[in-house]
Amino acid sequence: MIRVLVVDDEPLIAEAHRAYTERVTGFTVVAVAHTARDAMTRLRAEPIDLVLLDLNLPDKHGLEIARALRAAGSGTDVLAVTSNRDIDMIRQAVALGVTHYLLKPFTFAAFRDKLDGYASYRRQLLEAGQVAAQHEVDRVFATLRGATGDTLPKGLDQRTFDLILGALRSAAPAGLSATEVAGRTGTSRVTARRYLEHLADAGRVVRSPRYGGPGRPEVEYRPGPAGIGNP
Repeated sequence: MIRVLVVDDEPLIAEAHRAYTERVTGFTVVAVAHTARDAMTRLRAEPIDLVLLDLNLPDKHGLEIARALRAAGSGTDVLAVTSNRDIDMIRQAVALGVTHYLLKPFTFAAFRDKLDGYASYRRQLLEAGQVAAQHEVDRVFATLRGATGDTLPKGLDQRTFDLILGALRSAAPAGLSATEVAGRTGTSRVTARRYLEHLADAGRVVRSPRYGGPGRPEVEYRPGPAGIGNP
């Protein structure tokens, strides 16, 4: 679960943001704060992954919280939730590592999209450990922006695509069959083969027959000359 701190000086708005957050799978609100001082106290008291931060607080500007987090080397992320449309304020937020800037008022769908994008971004960072190529770096940033890092055919989803890539990468330089990929990723053999064939058609893996067993040889998939981390 992604642990969230909601910060807004308006109790009704803070409660609405808390309710919205709790409706998104994978997120839980651990505290609500109405002032910058209260927010900093909460941040020091318990681990927080994401702060939903109003910028117009009664005792201090919200970006001062973001600045304090960065100065302390904190890994807590900040999603600014504000009605402030000043471009200089947006520039400052970006400079302080604010992951999203969501303008009030907004719909639940817009709010959910931001949180879903953030969850995908965190999942990619936690699962990757390190990236093999620029393509994967671009995809992480694209996920955070709400863009799509890989253009996949209809019926293929990014989550399963990443699992297939991870299985191939962990086996490299050896190749894997569709059955072996399915076993490593928890997908069916048919599903694994669809993704592997897409990667082969895109030139990112090479198909080759694997001999040695009875009956017809299995098809083995291994990284192509450019590597599976590249388009």
